[in-house]
Amino acid sequence: MSIQSGPLLKTINSPADLRHLSASQLEQLAVELRDYILDVVSQNGGHLGASLGVIELTIALHYVYNTPSDRIVWDVGHQAYPHKILTGRREQFPTNRKKDGLSGFPKRSESEYDTFGVGHSSTSISAGIGMAQASYLQRSGKKVIAVIGDGALTGGMAFEGLNNGGFLQNDLLVVLNDNRMGIDPNTGALNEYLTKVTTSQTFNKLRDEIWQKLGKLNHLGEHLRTFAAKLEDGVKAVLTPGMLFESFGFKYYGPIDGHDLPKLIETLQDMKQIKGPKFLHILTVKGKGYAPAEDDQLKFHGPTPFEKSSGTFPKKAPAPISYTDAFGKAVVELAKQDPSIVGITAAMPSGTGLKYLAAEMPDRFFDVGIAEQHAVTFAAGLACENMTPVTAIYSTFLQRGYDQVVHDVCLQKLPVVLCMDRGGLVGSDGPTHHGVFDIAYLRTLPNIVIMAPGNEQELRDMLYTATRYKKGPVAMRYPRGNGSGIELRPGFTELEIGKGEILKPGRDVAFLALGNMVENATGAAARLEQLGYSAEIVNMRFVKPLDEALLRDIFKRFSKLVTLEDHQAQGGFGSAVGEFALREQYKGDIHIIGIPDQFIEHGTPAECHQMAEIDPESIVKRTLQLLEQPVTL
Repeated sequence: MSIQSGPLLKTINSPADLRHLSASQLEQLAVELRDYILDVVSQNGGHLGASLGVIELTIALHYVYNTPSDRIVWDVGHQAYPHKILTGRREQFPTNRKKDGLSGFPKRSESEYDTFGVGHSSTSISAGIGMAQASYLQRSGKKVIAVIGDGALTGGMAFEGLNNGGFLQNDLLVVLNDNRMGIDPNTGALNEYLTKVTTSQTFNKLRDEIWQKLGKLNHLGEHLRTFAAKLEDGVKAVLTPGMLFESFGFKYYGPIDGHDLPKLIETLQDMKQIKGPKFLHILTVKGKGYAPAEDDQLKFHGPTPFEKSSGTFPKKAPAPISYTDAFGKAVVELAKQDPSIVGITAAMPSGTGLKYLAAEMPDRFFDVGIAEQHAVTFAAGLACENMTPVTAIYSTFLQRGYDQVVHDVCLQKLPVVLCMDRGGLVGSDGPTHHGVFDIAYLRTLPNIVIMAPGNEQELRDMLYTATRYKKGPVAMRYPRGNGSGIELRPGFTELEIGKGEILKPGRDVAFLALGNMVENATGAAARLEQLGYSAEIVNMRFVKPLDEALLRDIFKRFSKLVTLEDHQAQGGFGSAVGEFALREQYKGDIHIIGIPDQFIEHGTPAECHQMAEIDPESIVKRTLQLLEQPVTL
């Protein structure tokens, strides 16, 4: 079913087109844009709430500024759907997040209007400062606008940018899209501060009224305005809960209604004339204009397809528990047994499954905001005092806390449990969210144990094992999506560190599989059996330490080995096996099957596996090549 845009939206092929519209037409454009996004996302899924909340802002920015010459830098890129539609990608938008279609995030290679690629958060201010500095050095006169929101201001990098931007004093506008939400509700002292600011309208109203009246007093008015400006900081200190942003050197204005399109345009036109760093605080509603999304902002942050008229989701067929839910429920069970266990996440209680701990034991759950560096060191501090911090962060986001893992955890041999959800290829979120580097960036570190469960029961046992291991940190990676459907037994079994297991004996080739690749190895082995070949399946479980005794046994029995991992082939599990084989002077062939040296684009998880050639069919083809047989499937 094709999805049609409204009659006015159909005429907008670039921002230049909307600059010819009247005020009433701009309002109508906002209605049609909101409806078009709803039509597409309700059928295809995607990030909805954040994009519905910035429709008026997006129109206003492209109306006032001369894009693409002027630069708009989006933070938390899932709020950029309106931007994509207004910048020549309207007809392509139904392909959003599909294989060979539009990316779900701004992407420089996709459009000249996408000035900076983003999938992680809190980067827009720093990137914008760099662009503003380039504009100054090149005397280009380009305006730069950094849009930050959806919880991204809780990230420390945003404040590093504000600190530097206030010092450089280049012409930069930072727009804070304040919807009080990330994926889950924002937390922390900054959120409380912004809440106070948004309820303190007295100062802005008083300043505007005085300014207008003084301007009517001709020459005397100018003198009084100068005097009033000198008093402004003192008045602010009395009438507002602080001067946080102005203390960084930014001229602060707001908060204003982010859905009042005429007011937004007027404000942006005024601020366009002001030199130096400026900070505009706007208030928006995540999911604005669609009642179900406004009422349940979490559910409609990134929904699967739904019925637009009712906001209901089709009933799903019974499916195995997800790895995320298996983890989250296991944490609660273990925390009830062990009072030292606490849960930590960086703005992802729902995404990591720690929402269950938050609901049952809120005093032992900590959401630190989009601050992975702090999350890791906070966990290290807890571990110093004999607590057992279970720190759940997506694999791709833990990259942001790498220095803290090195110095604050591994160097001090602290028993921090790092649980890396979304380990592997994640599907439609694409390369910014694929968790395919964690083994490589962790296994070089001394003192750390790295493991990956082959099914959801093994995840429970590995988590139990990790919480009982007190010799140093443990990292566990597991994939997005549902488990294998194995029946979960009550209780937990402690695993021996560094021990794998043979799941199926074989004679021609050995599959050394890690984590969810056990399932792909099983599928490939079944197909090889049909072709007359026998593959041994080994669930290695541990990357570090490797099961060296098991590997030596396999080296003696097989001349051809295939390692399997949902991770970058370079530096990953297969590389670890290869390094050990070299030390052991193994003379056979080792074929490493992992993700090639490239960023894998977005698609369904199955399509991503096919693109990376780690799906069962690709494993069969590559194994037959190793066995020096023609590929005839």
